[in-house]
Amino acid sequence: MNYPDNAFTHALRENRKQLGLWVSLCSPFAAEVTAPSGFDWALIDMEHTPNDYMTVLGQLQAFAATPTTAIVRPEWNDAVMVKRLLDLGARGLLFPMINTVEEAQAAVAATRYPPHGVRGFSGATRANKFGRVTDYLARVEDETTVLLQLESRHAIEQAEAISDVDGVHGIFFGPADIAADIGKLGKPLDAEVWDLIRPCAQKLIAKGMPVGTLVNDGAFAAQLLNEGFTFVACGTDTTLLARATDALLSDVKNNLF
Repeated sequence: MNYPDNAFTHALRENRKQLGLWVSLCSPFAAEVTAPSGFDWALIDMEHTPNDYMTVLGQLQAFAATPTTAIVRPEWNDAVMVKRLLDLGARGLLFPMINTVEEAQAAVAATRYPPHGVRGFSGATRANKFGRVTDYLARVEDETTVLLQLESRHAIEQAEAISDVDGVHGIFFGPADIAADIGKLGKPLDAEVWDLIRPCAQKLIAKGMPVGTLVNDGAFAAQLLNEGFTFVACGTDTTLLARATDALLSDVKNNLF
């Protein structure tokens, strides 16, 4: 049995636009609701949700039946956590709060076996179908998507050097934390935030490094993709549910006599 290609990794290498969905509901059942929608990638978030390994596993199983590539954001740039998520079968990882070249190198190393990294070895995991995938060790490092999240002014200043680290497939800008870092807490779409992000993104794009982000605004997501961003999450399941339920209640109330 052969290890399958990671469609998302290959799309980034070929600079094909990838539309994403942020997944925060922590429920395999909820993941099954969104999984058939047809997004290119989905981000299962552990940093800002109550997700644990078992809820992540269930969501990975839900997305495995679809063409959508499930990426996991661990709580931190932690090699033990990365090892466990990769053994669970995560096809890619988004590392939060990367501020330096050294942190970027540590993130990549966590995804690779010795002598190229520090990932611990287990011969029978969900990732290799419990030992049935014969070329797993030969292919997993090339196929696993490694994304680094920049969330501060300092990180943006280091962006080009961070992007040069071998094994990085994409740079992800976190506008909410960048906003907080420059005194715009709670204003991720503020013009000052994007005046900081956009020039940096264009420098990386010019170098051939795919860049991405999350914005809960479909029109703005399309605008960024048209500007050269490669992978953009254009909505969050929790936000979509909140907006839909609020709108439904308001609609009914507005039509009452």
